Amino acid sequence: MSRFPSFSKKQARVLSFWASPDAGFHGVICDGAIRSGKSTCMSLSFVLWAFFHFHEQTFAFCGKTISSLKRNLIAPLLSFLEPLGFSAKLSHSRNCLDLSIGSLTNRFFLFGGKDQSSASLIQGITLAGVLLDEVTLMPRSFVEQAVARCSLEDSLLWFNCNPDSPSHWFYQDWILPANAKNLLYLHFSMDDNPSLSPKVRKRYEALYAGPFYQRFVLGEWTASQDLVYPFLSADSFCNVPQGSAQEYVISCDYGTVNPSSFGLWAKFQDTWYRVDEYYYDSKFFGVQRTDDEHLAALLELAGDKNVRCVIVDPSAASFRTLIQKHSALKTIPAQNHVLDGIRQVSVALKQGKIRICRNCIHSIREFGLYRWKENADVPQKVHDHAMDDIRYFVSTFLHNPPSSTPAFAAPRRSNHWS
Repeated sequence: MSRFPSFSKKQARVLSFWASPDAGFHGVICDGAIRSGKSTCMSLSFVLWAFFHFHEQTFAFCGKTISSLKRNLIAPLLSFLEPLGFSAKLSHSRNCLDLSIGSLTNRFFLFGGKDQSSASLIQGITLAGVLLDEVTLMPRSFVEQAVARCSLEDSLLWFNCNPDSPSHWFYQDWILPANAKNLLYLHFSMDDNPSLSPKVRKRYEALYAGPFYQRFVLGEWTASQDLVYPFLSADSFCNVPQGSAQEYVISCDYGTVNPSSFGLWAKFQDTWYRVDEYYYDSKFFGVQRTDDEHLAALLELAGDKNVRCVIVDPSAASFRTLIQKHSALKTIPAQNHVLDGIRQVSVALKQGKIRICRNCIHSIREFGLYRWKENADVPQKVHDHAMDDIRYFVSTFLHNPPSSTPAFAAPRRSNHWS
């Protein structure tokens, strides 16, 4: 028996909208990030609503395929219904689920909407309600046929999905005109799932890049365009090279309220690899770090390596002074010509002069989010902290290397910031 979950305010609204001031809607649409809990609360609400209003009626659960529907929706749902006193009989051959509680019984058919031919499978049936799980993965003809089957009085439509492109037919035909269709529209983020721990959330954030990060993690309907570095893909990133590097450099974009991003670069033959990084977002963690704490992180990143120099955000003069005061690391103020720097980074990436290692998850994430402002030759000032420190490295060191200087290792100190 599964432990019954706690619910956020938004999840609770889905659970009870049909018995609340929202009861006048003809249905509900929930979209947003993965692991935001929208499917769990919607499927449970769907069954509770069905038994509150109907007896011996027919409903439908729809998914991309029946196997994925059983695995991702029905199995978790049954584990939640059991503690509430429901009994269930699932017929795999007929793909139907008979649910009962007390003297009430209702039947729920399972349908897969994987292609255009799937629409014929649901024709002819009369439904009191339908739930379409991951509706953006289904063909339009199947969804329209499923909706048309709900002809009983007081029937409701239930949709959930992760975002896709803003040009997707479901976004254009259902989400944008949700008010006109008298549908309750609720947008979910990972914050709306109280059972998702910060550790698990960070793991999911590390899995995606580019438009997939925006859609699955941020829950945004976004197009795969306007990227500053559109030529990068998952295959563009590499593993950390084996062996000893010829030399090391660190680049820093320093922030207090904004994130701080430090990159460790290692030279192997003629290529510089970003082999490690430090990235701290005070807004995400809810706690600002002091200059001393950032310095400790920088020295930990340097370790006992022969770091040739540290390239520092030119606006972070006080942090550069702190590095010089408490370590033997040589510092250089970064060149900060944004457009020239972006051009230089593009050339360096395409020519293989720099490469980003797969463990540098924050850099990879930002590469997928870094976009130009609309109708402007300037990038948006969001998701740009790792982008800035990479640009500092390329424009300041790679294109204009400092004169040969002795290499220093970051010392291990016993001060309070070490």
